[in-house]
Amino acid sequence: MNLTRSTPRWIALAALLACASTSQAALFEDGDARRAIIELRQRVDQLTQGNNQNGEDTSQVRRSLLDFQSQIESMRGEMNKLRGENETLRREVADLKRGQTDLAKGVEARLQQFEPVSVTVDGQEIKADPAEKRDFEAALAVFRTGKFADAAGVFSSFIQRYPKSGYVPSARFWLGNAYYATRDYKPAIDNFKLILAQAPEHMRAPDSALSIANCQIELKDTKAARKTLEDLISAYPQSDAAAAAKERLSKLK
Repeated sequence: MNLTRSTPRWIALAALLACASTSQAALFEDGDARRAIIELRQRVDQLTQGNNQNGEDTSQVRRSLLDFQSQIESMRGEMNKLRGENETLRREVADLKRGQTDLAKGVEARLQQFEPVSVTVDGQEIKADPAEKRDFEAALAVFRTGKFADAAGVFSSFIQRYPKSGYVPSARFWLGNAYYATRDYKPAIDNFKLILAQAPEHMRAPDSALSIANCQIELKDTKAARKTLEDLISAYPQSDAAAAAKERLSKLK
């Protein structure tokens, strides 16, 4: 644009402010804002050179330029403020997402602590709660230390706490053995008989029948022991317990 001395003052100002408006679209970048200012200054210099005799026009244009530059600086400050606020928001959103992820993982981990798991005990696969599995293994650990009276107590508590557990036949077997080890034969017989009545196909059933006969022998009830051994051989002929029953029968008088 070529502004001369004869150009009316209001036309010169309108032209320069139009240029300013065009440049204002690029104010959202600092580099563009600087270039707009430089361009306006160059136009003012050109105008000044062509209007040395009209100081009033040049003064007004310079004031317009200063006002425009002030607006640029103000907008730049607002942009920086917005950038800072946006960065803060991004961090807060990221922290919130991380918190939600950690919370979800924590909830999932806690739920898994209560979900049934598949376990194999005495050749059978069962579903058991983690606490149930832990308590059974703890009771069995007590039995293996040789503290049979204590083992009887924890196995008895286990059965009361988990009456429908898949561990119950195994728990009764070890409870019966704990009673047998402490020479408490009658409750031992009761638990072995419950295994035969409630889980006759269980892996521990033949040994339970043999254990009943052993308790009866200890109680000097030879007649009952003989009957138990004969029933064992009939019910579980291929078992190791049946072979042991035949040997005991041959020694009973």
